[in-house]
Amino acid sequence: MTLAPPSARRARWPVSSRRGLGWLPAGVVCAVAVAVFLCCGVSARDLAVFAAYLGGGVALPGTLLWRALTGGGRSTAEDVAAGLALGYAVEVLAYLPARAAGAPLLVLVPSAGVLCAFACVPRLRRHWRGCGGGERRGGGAEERRDGSGGEQPGGGSGERMPVWCAWALAAVVAYLIAWSALHLYRVPISGAYVDLPYHLALVGEVKHHVPPTLPSVLGERLSYHWFVYAELAATSWVTGIEPVTLVYRLATLPMAAAMVVLVAVLGRRLGGSWGAGVASVGVAYFLLGPILQEDVVFTTRPMFTVWASPTQTFGALLFAPVVLLLLTGGGRRGRAALVVLLAALTGAKATFLPLLLAGLLVVVAGRWVVERRVPWAWLGAAGGTLACLLVAQFVVFGQGSQGTVLAPFAAMRGLWGLVAGVGMPELAAVPVTPLLVLTAVHLFCLLCVWGGAASLGRRALEPPMSLLLGMGAAGVGAAVLLGHPSDSQLYFLESVRPYLSVAAVCGVAGLSAGRRAPWAMVAAGAGLALLAAWIEVPGSAPVRAVVPYLVLGVVAAGVLLWRRGAVLAVLALLAGYAVPASARELVLRVVPEDVEREMEIPAGALKAGRWLRAHSSPDDVVATDLHCRPVLAPGCDSRHYWVSGFTERRVLVEGWAYAESTLSRAELFVSPYLEVPFADPVRLAANDAVFRAPTAENVRHLATRYGVKWLFTGTNPELGKFARLRFRNSTSSVYQLADR
Repeated sequence: MTLAPPSARRARWPVSSRRGLGWLPAGVVCAVAVAVFLCCGVSARDLAVFAAYLGGGVALPGTLLWRALTGGGRSTAEDVAAGLALGYAVEVLAYLPARAAGAPLLVLVPSAGVLCAFACVPRLRRHWRGCGGGERRGGGAEERRDGSGGEQPGGGSGERMPVWCAWALAAVVAYLIAWSALHLYRVPISGAYVDLPYHLALVGEVKHHVPPTLPSVLGERLSYHWFVYAELAATSWVTGIEPVTLVYRLATLPMAAAMVVLVAVLGRRLGGSWGAGVASVGVAYFLLGPILQEDVVFTTRPMFTVWASPTQTFGALLFAPVVLLLLTGGGRRGRAALVVLLAALTGAKATFLPLLLAGLLVVVAGRWVVERRVPWAWLGAAGGTLACLLVAQFVVFGQGSQGTVLAPFAAMRGLWGLVAGVGMPELAAVPVTPLLVLTAVHLFCLLCVWGGAASLGRRALEPPMSLLLGMGAAGVGAAVLLGHPSDSQLYFLESVRPYLSVAAVCGVAGLSAGRRAPWAMVAAGAGLALLAAWIEVPGSAPVRAVVPYLVLGVVAAGVLLWRRGAVLAVLALLAGYAVPASARELVLRVVPEDVEREMEIPAGALKAGRWLRAHSSPDDVVATDLHCRPVLAPGCDSRHYWVSGFTERRVLVEGWAYAESTLSRAELFVSPYLEVPFADPVRLAANDAVFRAPTAENVRHLATRYGVKWLFTGTNPELGKFARLRFRNSTSSVYQLADR
């Protein structure tokens, strides 16, 4: 009897079955998301319409354009994720002139044109079938080296993403769904995160006005990255879905899911295997800096601002394919995709273009040193980025900075206030020595997460790694050297987190490539770190507050030795030291909160706001006496935005905390920005007088001087003597002023 060779005896699934398995992880995650949204109050109609528009009106045209302009990626997952980003960019850039022209539904024209062109032009039809036609530089060899014989989801002709990798990425997205469900989706709108009404108000503003202004302060320039609100406004116009449903539930999850895929793609491209791609995702999302002492956190800015900062989520997604195009090339047609994405980034998030410019300049300098010639392609990319950055600063932001200033060690100064119990304004006079010490410890915490990047060796001089490391250094430098009243400079650090994670994984992969890793040393280093991170000595300070400095000595010794085994052990020691804090933080994020949330928004506010929206014009001005959040705090916490959010109308004065006129007057470490008074006290006094002591004269003054047509307040019977009551429920009243 003749035995078949082992490879022939191995059971194999039919190709059609393996294709089904390739899509199964994505299908499971989509089913989980649908179940979560339905359980958390999203209607089946809204969910179906949202999925149809996102898939057919944004992702599909974007994917077809991505394949045509760049030759397609190496997997269908890559094409769809990058195509979704490109589709968002096209949608936003189309919505702006459409809304300015008064016809917002014209946003559908580019998508419809793309679908018709790719259906009718024979040369373009092949892009419907998958990744065919793209450049496959070494794709087959890399696939064999990876050992990933799984079928590519969707059956494209490019590289096949292994099924295990698809399941790993699906698990990450499922974690994001669970975290969002526990902390946002199941939370009543009245008790959700404090900034969400602000985002909602900006969606309403961009839904009706382009260029927009700050809706909560009439006439205030919007010096803010607002393109994500244009995307949400366009989606609301096309689908009829309420902006509150998009902001509080649906909109950001697809962006976050696509970002997970693109981080894995970058890791796979530069690390040489899908294992490196999954490891990059793991480091980017799940490895956080160690907590050296209770309640003293040297942040490494985790990527868990998915819904808390939609501008960050949107900007990160648009930025990832920009980096992918720069690292892998795309030919002349690929430059068109790059231009579209960079144009959308001008108003997506202020952090990304400066980081990209810094990274490109590092590449240019490195190529000049190594090759002794001008790298014109990289220099051209830097020039284009600089042009977009200037447009962003002088056109989109109107030269505003939203309170960001040069303030070295600002984050560490705030941390010193927690450590030493120093408050404002004494905090402004803290000497520099403790700040330098805290900065050094913070850099150690960053090393625990991204220490692998230090082992890249000569590969750090290659353009792809130079770009990642240059952006990473700029992000860390911005977090250390800049200051903001609410620590928003840390978004620079979050923005580079995926790219430093890819560089760190590539460094570790390079150390272990071609040799058998000394797993005994690696395990010993990781075990030592885990032990040191948990031990406490009774009656004395935690040992883990001292261990970092000992570890720094070990790191220095490992770098001097520069042996693969020693360096791997040191890296394992660093990462292991971060594991306890990471595990605790990640578990806490998916544990239901056992706290009773304070309901800041009255029960009838949404109904009153929608009534006013239905019975007024988008150009009508509303006045309200609601300026401060109902929280116990000194002064007025003016982060109050739900009136402009629910009504989708401009308000004479509501909340002013995030206005450029407020943040530009905030003095770092002298007084909190929430205590900065309104910039126009005369207007505020005229506004509040109508509600506190209404008279025919002050009501008429509000109407004639500021163009106010509506008053939105709680219970105030006196107003009925001078204005017409149009709506009232248990918590809110709406009055209409007589026509002038």
